[in-house]
Amino acid sequence: MKTVALPDGARVPVIGQGTWNMGEKKSGHTNEVAALRLGIGQRDRVFIVTKAYPHNASRTGLPKACDRSLKRLRIETIDLYLLHWREKTPPLEETVQAFEKLRSAGKIKRWGVSNFDVKDMKELRAIENGHNCAANQVLYNLENREIEFDLLPRLTDHRSPITCAVIAYSPVGHGRGLLENATLKRIAKRQDATTAQIALAWLLRQPDVIAIPKASDKNHVRDNARSIEIKLTKENLAELDKEFPPPKTKKSLPML
Repeated sequence: MKTVALPDGARVPVIGQGTWNMGEKKSGHTNEVAALRLGIGQRDRVFIVTKAYPHNASRTGLPKACDRSLKRLRIETIDLYLLHWREKTPPLEETVQAFEKLRSAGKIKRWGVSNFDVKDMKELRAIENGHNCAANQVLYNLENREIEFDLLPRLTDHRSPITCAVIAYSPVGHGRGLLENATLKRIAKRQDATTAQIALAWLLRQPDVIAIPKASDKNHVRDNARSIEIKLTKENLAELDKEFPPPKTKKSLPML
């Protein structure tokens, strides 16, 4: 399995399997936790990522949210703990301080953010210990290429002051719209693949990008993994750029 290196040297697979809906809500936990526990039986082979909501990201709230996640998952440490998105309160400095205390306590191995644009990342890196941010999880797929204008190039350039791993959520779009696209279907037919595999292959051709597609069963997991082996041609990429043009101007970062 192809991997991506995080800033601390840890390597993680370029494809994560979709349990990203769990969050902190109680609804729907039973099946998701059961699936995770099955994998956690091989804990040394599982890289666990979970998130905290902004309203729980304070100095006192973040440790409590982390403890709840650890208890639900029956684990001792979280591999990567993300701030779900940014709000005005609590201050970003306070959240970073809380992340660092959790890391020092061994409850998390590393932390990151989600839905942060260039301005947010610059502000984060100006904060004490802000350079410890391991990843930024953002909406990224053929239909949502906004991050390519300035955020993606800076995150994936190791000389950039805001460099970190990119985790693409909804990599095959949300709903069936993208997967029913005629251009995507033509390319998939030529490649003897599914449209979802082509969408994933397009995204994973780039360095330092991790995708987290939904996986509802074992066959789905295998199909997702096969996308790594697909090599898109220059003609394929040109067709996709024509159908889904890259951004020409700066736009607000979309989020779900």
